[in-house]
Amino acid sequence: MKENNTVFFKKGAADGIAIAVGYMPVAITFGLIAGATGLSVVEAVLMSMIVFAGAAQYMALSMIALGSGALEIVLATFIVNLRHLLMSASIHEKAEKGSKGVRSVYAFGMTDEVFAVASAKPAPIRSFYIIGVGAVAYGSWVGFTGVGFYMGSFLPLILQESMAIALYALFIALLVPSIKKDGKMVIILAGMGGLFHSLFALFLSTGWSIMFATILAVMLYEGMERLLGVKGELKENENREEEEKASCQ
Repeated sequence: MKENNTVFFKKGAADGIAIAVGYMPVAITFGLIAGATGLSVVEAVLMSMIVFAGAAQYMALSMIALGSGALEIVLATFIVNLRHLLMSASIHEKAEKGSKGVRSVYAFGMTDEVFAVASAKPAPIRSFYIIGVGAVAYGSWVGFTGVGFYMGSFLPLILQESMAIALYALFIALLVPSIKKDGKMVIILAGMGGLFHSLFALFLSTGWSIMFATILAVMLYEGMERLLGVKGELKENENREEEEKASCQ
């Protein structure tokens, strides 16, 4: 069993290298900005070790620079990271059954990119595969945060700013295979999510509007899928009954 776990961990680690490479410039940029914001190298690295969420960490830095309070920063990053509940729920449905300890380990490392790589695998996804993907990504993010902190005095500002788009480019690249496979579903969900977000944004903050739009879009899509599935089954049953009656006559 341990041997199998090691094999799956190595496979996950190998697949996580692409994420690690993509995280490198983004983590370096975070370290650079953290130093410019006034954080020490210990504080910057600890934030990456404990939070491990790129968008939330960047937002936290901007709020620290503006002098926001600790409670405001915690609540804001909590709202930004609410999407992880949806990702965790999705992975939980596809992952193999395991102990709570093992699940808590890979749940901690469930970033957008780790989710994209892991969810592309057929069910049941092995727990140690997910841990392998997350471990390599985590090591890259934490390590290059420290590297970036010490590079602040060497890189020009224009290069620092250009690195910020790397994370989004990486995520898009990881999603392309899934979009090719389930393009219709992705387009429908994206359209519904965009429409609901536009409505919620009229009276809610960006974080809440994105969260509620995502939940509502997924719930409605799932509801439509089940409704159409039930109707399809009823139609098949009716056709079967008619064929049986015709054969009896």
